Amino acid sequence: MTAGPVRRLDAAALTAAVNETSELGLTFLGPARGGNVGAGYVTDREGRRGVLTWQPGTPAARHRQVAELVEVARTRGVPAPRYQHVLQVGDDVAVVQELLPGAAPDDLSPDLVHQLIELNRRLRGALTDRPGVPAAELHLTSSGPGFCLHETLLIHSRRTRRLLDQVREVGAVTPPAMAGHDLVHLDYQPANVLVDGAGRVSGVVDWDGTARGDGDLDLVTLCFGLHTAAASPTAADQLEHLLRTGVEPDRLRAYWAHMSLRLVDWAIRHHGPEDVDRWLALAARGLG
Repeated sequence: MTAGPVRRLDAAALTAAVNETSELGLTFLGPARGGNVGAGYVTDREGRRGVLTWQPGTPAARHRQVAELVEVARTRGVPAPRYQHVLQVGDDVAVVQELLPGAAPDDLSPDLVHQLIELNRRLRGALTDRPGVPAAELHLTSSGPGFCLHETLLIHSRRTRRLLDQVREVGAVTPPAMAGHDLVHLDYQPANVLVDGAGRVSGVVDWDGTARGDGDLDLVTLCFGLHTAAASPTAADQLEHLLRTGVEPDRLRAYWAHMSLRLVDWAIRHHGPEDVDRWLALAARGLG
């Protein structure tokens, strides 16, 4: 039996729970747009605006580590939001982050992709002196924690079972955790990018999964994210060409398998047949 859709955040209720267990005095302003799980806008007692996010069933220590890694990204010139507060609320964690300027991009142009590639390069080798940061896992042979679920593909259709077989074949010859000392975002896609009025990147958000690994995985994630109606076909084609000419075939195949599993699983559980078909078609381009 496969898992159902991921539960979304009730930001107003979380704000009330935070105020019961802390002295932050948050005021809920309204839900934030976008995101798979949800977020809310809040102010504190001093009137500073922030973004309230939620991580169910996780320890606060993990997200304090994320806060430290976000600071590493910031020192390297990546516009990431400071984590202002990390609070354990029962079994869950509430995070209040800095509200960055800008808005989600309307135009996923080659110039924007070039900016994102440059920011990705700034994080290469960022964790060389931090050996204690865990490496990201690809989940090619067994399900991940709430995403990359194998069972979803196994029961959905013949095509998704075929994809799962391909993913597991890649996993049989791929280490479960990535090698490398790069700071990897793990959800580096246009939905987590903010731009200013001039089209310059003003924020990269949603660092909850950040880990040690290989920055090329973030570029594969970005490539998948560009296959939307809003993206320029030129931008997507240029990035795919960069990956195929610049990344070793075995590594690229492993990262392509990870993203194919992740997005087909998510589309089955949260979207519809058109999205499933779209990701299956993109999976085939990298896995055959």
